[in-house]
Amino acid sequence: MHETVFSHSPAGCASRLLEFGGQVVYTDVALDPYNSLGHDGIVRSDGVILNDETIAYLCKQAVSQAEAGADYVSPSDMMDGRVGAIRDALDDAGFTNVGIMAYSAKYASAFYGPFREALDSNPVIAEDWKVPKGKETYQQDPANYKEALLEAALDEEEGADILMVKPAMPYLDIIKGLHDQSNLPIAAYHVSGEYAMLKAAALNGWLDEKAVVLEALLSIRRAGATVILTYYAKQAARWLQEEQA
Repeated sequence: MHETVFSHSPAGCASRLLEFGGQVVYTDVALDPYNSLGHDGIVRSDGVILNDETIAYLCKQAVSQAEAGADYVSPSDMMDGRVGAIRDALDDAGFTNVGIMAYSAKYASAFYGPFREALDSNPVIAEDWKVPKGKETYQQDPANYKEALLEAALDEEEGADILMVKPAMPYLDIIKGLHDQSNLPIAAYHVSGEYAMLKAAALNGWLDEKAVVLEALLSIRRAGATVILTYYAKQAARWLQEEQA
């Protein structure tokens, strides 16, 4: 296996991308994998998520990832104002060509279940610390449509290069809304729960896996997504190549 190292100069980066097959590296910026309490933000003892203090560490994380070779950093934490702060931090560190794919409409969703179990990133109850049981204080309310449009507009003003909606299929209307509102590329995250439902139904013989997966991804594309993140990526790519052969 070759080690891939990307230069941060435009010419150097282009040559490395060509050498390694045009790969572009996206990294996730959030504290939950490293937070013993399972939250994306720093939790105060009374249960308040500390927005600004969290952003300071997200900026350090983003710069560190850029130094390691990331082409895009993807803040998934949902703290207010973090896109602008990360943009400033990257620029100040000389990474003006590193882009930001912002999780602009990330919902407090039950569809993250399989991923959170695998990562062990569910909020943890502590005896001497008040810890919110869920992430509703910073992730978006599934019932609130306008909040997504507002937050995405703010992310765009702060310097985001791509706007993301997560999850995907339960929020096709949000994808459509962002697509109609913005000229930026819209990404949609087809999350672990969406994948698990289709996979389980296929394994039980209830659905034709290839047909329903391609239909699901088509619906996301039709709603306005120009980028789709999915656990089915490799399999879907093979199916599409087979159809075009």
